[in-house]
Amino acid sequence: MEVTASKPVTGRFAPSPTGCLHSGSLVAAVGSYLMAKRAGGRWLLRLDDLDAPRQVAGMSDDIMRTLESFGLFWDGEVARQSLNQEYYRQAFELLQARNLLYPCSCSRKEIALAASAPHSDDDGPPYPGSCRTGMKAGGVVRSWRIKSPDGEVCFSDLRRGVICQDLTKVCGDFAIRRGAAEYLYQLAVVVDDGVAGVNQVVRGDDLLSSTPRQVYLQRILGLPQPDYCHLPLVTGPGGSKLSKRDHLVSHQLSSLKGREGQLLLAVLRFLGQNPPPELYGSGCAELLEWGIAGFDAALIPAHGGSLPI
Repeated sequence: MEVTASKPVTGRFAPSPTGCLHSGSLVAAVGSYLMAKRAGGRWLLRLDDLDAPRQVAGMSDDIMRTLESFGLFWDGEVARQSLNQEYYRQAFELLQARNLLYPCSCSRKEIALAASAPHSDDDGPPYPGSCRTGMKAGGVVRSWRIKSPDGEVCFSDLRRGVICQDLTKVCGDFAIRRGAAEYLYQLAVVVDDGVAGVNQVVRGDDLLSSTPRQVYLQRILGLPQPDYCHLPLVTGPGGSKLSKRDHLVSHQLSSLKGREGQLLLAVLRFLGQNPPPELYGSGCAELLEWGIAGFDAALIPAHGGSLPI
């Protein structure tokens, strides 16, 4: 991920304002910031606010204040998914014109009952294609699905290497719009990155399984494919996944007032970086300056774990 005259790096951090940032989110923010800045690039902030019912009042401001507390200042204006509806519509119509979409009347319960393949991720069972050749009589359109390709979709991840996924087995024809006009995450994030010129995506391992879907959409929409790096996850007791209620960073700031560098130092160590002893006790500005000068992605560990401070 080197800077060239023709391809300056543009990275981004894209939290959802459905809750405070937890320590895993802070790891993703720091990792994406340092990798973009290490390459001499820009770091953008986008609020992924499509899911209006799940948003919590005041969370957008809380997220921005938390980032600023650690010296993580973004370049340019804050972007919001809710302002990109016209771009989503254009992408949807392009896919529709190419006969890649179809309406689906299936409920989650019907999909679960029809599916026979086991599944282990949060997406549920792969869609069995019940409406690919037409909805049942009297069916109401619940979603619009894109036809998954035959064969595997592969991409190279800076940390994980080459990742290949057969979408037909993992997710089937996946939804990109709900009902009449509610565009969904997989389409939105691809369009958002394309509109902003994002060419470096650094985020948590929890989103790794979604990336082949996004790569597929990038290819059929004619959008450039960013360089990807999926970071190890911060986990709770017993290796459990953190929720929006766990390890809330803004709640920790009151006890860390003036000592935010302690948590930032822990994040750098979690990412495999080794700040010299003379930086212990330093503030965030000094630690980020060191990180920008010397962040080494090759040192990012293979596995995550807890984040002790």
